[in-house]
Amino acid sequence: MQTSEDLQDDFLFIDDSDEDEIIDGNNEDAWRVLIVDDDPEIHSVTQLALSDLIVLGRRLEYLHAYSGEDACKLIEQNPDIVLVLLDVVMETDDAGLNVVKYIREDLQKEDIRIVLRTGQPGYAPEESVIKEYDINDYKTKTELTRRKLVTTVYAAIRSYQQIASVTESRRGLEKIVAGSARLLGFHTINEFTNASLEELTNLIDQDADCLFCAQGQGIIENANDLSFYVIAQKGFSSLLAKKKLQSLHNDQINNQVKACFTQKANQYLDDSVCLYLAKGLYRVVIYLTLTAPLSDVQKQLIEVFLTRLAVGYENVHLFQKLNNAAYKDWLTSLPNRLAFVHLLDKFAKNNDGDDVAALIDLNHFSDVNDALGQDVGNQLLAAVAQRLQTLGCNCKVARVGADVFGVIGSKDCLTPAALAQLFEEPFVAGEQNFPINACFGFCTKKHANISGVKVLNQINIALNLAKKTRLEQFAYYDPDLEDETQWRLNMIRQLRTDFANNRLELWYQPQLSLSSGRVIGAEALLRWRTAEGKFISPAVFIPIAEYSGLIIEIGDWVVHQACAQIKQLNEKNFDQVTISVNVSIPQFRRGNFVNTVLNAIKEHKITPNLLELEITENILMDDPQVVIDALTQLKSHDIGIALDDFGTGFSSLNYLQKLPLDRLKIDRAFVTNIAKEGQSVIAETIIDLSKKMNLKVIAEGIEETEQQERLIELGCDEVQGFYFAKPMPKDEFLVFLENNRLKCQ
Repeated sequence: MQTSEDLQDDFLFIDDSDEDEIIDGNNEDAWRVLIVDDDPEIHSVTQLALSDLIVLGRRLEYLHAYSGEDACKLIEQNPDIVLVLLDVVMETDDAGLNVVKYIREDLQKEDIRIVLRTGQPGYAPEESVIKEYDINDYKTKTELTRRKLVTTVYAAIRSYQQIASVTESRRGLEKIVAGSARLLGFHTINEFTNASLEELTNLIDQDADCLFCAQGQGIIENANDLSFYVIAQKGFSSLLAKKKLQSLHNDQINNQVKACFTQKANQYLDDSVCLYLAKGLYRVVIYLTLTAPLSDVQKQLIEVFLTRLAVGYENVHLFQKLNNAAYKDWLTSLPNRLAFVHLLDKFAKNNDGDDVAALIDLNHFSDVNDALGQDVGNQLLAAVAQRLQTLGCNCKVARVGADVFGVIGSKDCLTPAALAQLFEEPFVAGEQNFPINACFGFCTKKHANISGVKVLNQINIALNLAKKTRLEQFAYYDPDLEDETQWRLNMIRQLRTDFANNRLELWYQPQLSLSSGRVIGAEALLRWRTAEGKFISPAVFIPIAEYSGLIIEIGDWVVHQACAQIKQLNEKNFDQVTISVNVSIPQFRRGNFVNTVLNAIKEHKITPNLLELEITENILMDDPQVVIDALTQLKSHDIGIALDDFGTGFSSLNYLQKLPLDRLKIDRAFVTNIAKEGQSVIAETIIDLSKKMNLKVIAEGIEETEQQERLIELGCDEVQGFYFAKPMPKDEFLVFLENNRLKCQ
């Protein structure tokens, strides 16, 4: 290595310029420059030549290394070095080139600028070095006058600043893209606003304290004023969330936020920033307390990020509205059915705690809507919802249906007694008080299924049982209930299939006159023979048909079959034999029931008085006026009417007088022991009542001669039972009539 004597006339002090390219400035920040050379004098003269240089408003600060190895350590330890003035030949001929490789390849520092200097140019040819190495300049020490050194340093630092600015912008944009993507994953306002503050501080690379502020109306629940509220915060108190900004008790921040909102413009100060955000109907101010002033690049990045943030903030509000529409009940603001299913999912899968889930069904709520209007009904529902939320124990309440509410809570809190107590006092709706009672269905965690939908079904099974139970207004789910429900569904499915495949039949039990022994008619009895030839009892499938609503279709079919049978009997000269069919309450409730019967008579061209309709006392009491009106119309067309099972129900004699009856039927319960002493009082009373009302009376269930004889003594008109004939298919019934033709005339 040449010594300083080899340098020609202290070349660094040769001034070959009229004016140095020096930019005045008085900034305390400095550009850190590393001088690497194994000759100490080179360090001195270089630093002396650049001692007064101000580049882009900053002075230079120097670090010194006397070997390639030392240079590598210093560069690794000082990441803020912007320029390296690097000797090529030091401890080895390529020591400087190895430092370049270390900077670019090992440290991956692409922004730091490198100026190679050599006193022995032959060791590293300039052209090949420029091609192979990412360096800013390559000079021999003899050509570096002070002016050229200053120019080289100035150009290198300007290049560094440009590269650093581009790098900072690129990294900032990468943060914006990544941050925006992360924000898309948040669908609640609370999550989005808190994440936004995190992304902002990450973007400016400062641990700044932040506030996300907006006017409360329409944003904060139950806030109807235009005061500024803290939607989210970072670095302040968590107690500020959803509180007014005034509660911070900081006039400076309060004034800055208001000024930013009024001026609709971002405000950048050295120690704080206020950012204005506006998109659609939503306006926001974000306040940050800075630990250091922001650079121009950071300000530009913030402006870019705010455009993405504004769109995201509007979207999260729109998502919240969609979420509310999907999961929130509009009337009570409670979670709706779908949300309750999600709550039941957590209830079913949570192994901790001992919670219970319940459904609450308001009894006769539709009467309020029908009598007083839907507005009053809605007010009543809102009042019920409000009272249910007083259960405590962190019970979760939802509106599951029109007048059905769901609750999940601790088994110690959510009990039948606790729910019943809520309904002890009347509910206020408008100017009226409503005493309301309800039925409750419960499901404990012990019996809960693994999914919310199935748990809801379990509670509903219990609720249906509670509604059918008269003694208690609640029921707990038990697996046996579900087995029973599943059995019922299977039976309904099978009944529908077999009915469609004509596997239902009408059998006929003859009815005889006691005085003459003549066959005067027959009761049509429904039979169900499955595909396997097995008979299902009417006591089993008739309630199932009524439960499923299939009884209406079956009832129409029965009327037509009976009319067809009457037609066939007429053709065979049995024109005095009547056919009685049983009618259920769902048939009466259908508006066109009367026309259906009349149309069947017309279609089959039969005499109306040969068809008789039988009703039971229970049907009469279910909806008496509907039944009386329908039967009165049918009676006006000469159709016979019989009251079956008389004496077993709770019918009023007042209703009995209003019915257009032809016959009363004495139930078999009053016939079984009629021949025994003192056991015929009720039958005798019914017969006497029938006589006074000019009605025929028929007794069913006759199985013994003694029963027949006693009924004759009491003056009974007609009978049917196994003693005379069992129910039989229509073909056998025709044979029976042929065998008893003389008795049918």
